[in-house]
Amino acid sequence: MTQFDNDEKDLLLQHQIEIAEGILESKAKYRKVVQASIAGWVKDFQNGHIKFNTVDDLRKLIELDLKLQADE
Repeated sequence: MTQFDNDEKDLLLQHQIEIAEGILESKAKYRKVVQASIAGWVKDFQNGHIKFNTVDDLRKLIELDLKLQADE
């Protein structure tokens, strides 16, 4: 294997690492948005602004949060 082959592999590996880091960073940001949405939903529910016919929205947010956690 030549130095050129090693350099190519190193560049590819570095690129893959950067992509993985970007994905993890995005997931962390999405989790913050989901968590803030859940907190807002609970607050609105406690204040009587949300009725039981919209509980499905909370379920979807919780499922999304769990999926994001499972992918970590």
